[in-house]
Amino acid sequence: MNGPGLDPTQLDRYSRHVIMDEIGPAGQAALLDARVLVVGAGGLGSPAIQYLAAAGVGELGIADDDVVERSNLQRQVVHGDSDVGRKKVDSAADFVERLNPDIEITTHDLRVGSETVADLVADYDFVVDGSDNFRTRYLVNDACTLAGVPFSHGAIYRFEGQVTTFTQGSPCYRCLFPEAPPEGTVPDCATVGVLGALPGVVGSIQATEAAKHLIDVGETLDGRLLVYDAMDMNFEEVPIAPNPDCPVCGEGGIESVGEVEYTDSCAIAST
Repeated sequence: MNGPGLDPTQLDRYSRHVIMDEIGPAGQAALLDARVLVVGAGGLGSPAIQYLAAAGVGELGIADDDVVERSNLQRQVVHGDSDVGRKKVDSAADFVERLNPDIEITTHDLRVGSETVADLVADYDFVVDGSDNFRTRYLVNDACTLAGVPFSHGAIYRFEGQVTTFTQGSPCYRCLFPEAPPEGTVPDCATVGVLGALPGVVGSIQATEAAKHLIDVGETLDGRLLVYDAMDMNFEEVPIAPNPDCPVCGEGGIESVGEVEYTDSCAIAST
């Protein structure tokens, strides 16, 4: 079996994709041509990075300005004990290089801000938002929505997770959460904790959403928020309605990220 642009090593590596009618050689070639940005190399970003790299997404961008701490290792699976004190982007990049030499890695050692986010997301076909604070989530949402770049949102808290996908013409994150909760009302995981395996589930779903979009198969979570309760082991769906008055995706909305004031907000959970 030959595939478009796939060499024998790639046909072997991705053989479980290639034999699937829904993916096949053409779908795998599309993954290898794709560029995905992962914002945050923490609890959610780690499994997303791991599975996107294993799946053969050709270029992975990794944006994070943090360093690895030992308390991260209970859930942030692309980092190891020897990485403590290193930049997360460097540790994650080394992990990807060991896992799959096909992947081109671009590291963005920065904190996503209103001055950088638009240029950052514009270079990618899909964005996985694994950030741990509302300010960054709104920034990613606004930049992706204005640029027409689809993205997946994920969040975790103790035993609970949520995930959805936003595409061109769909409701955006601000339709779901018009305003961040008042500062101090939502504790982070350093205060209340998080089950170590929880972000693995949510981040893997985000990677799945990215892969499906890139090869154009199945239905994504566009317009639906998937809520995961690990304690009771159930999933529920919440529909996301468009807000005609949304300042970003509504009529007469903003034209650039800089038109909105972004203040530091509390995190729904620290990844």
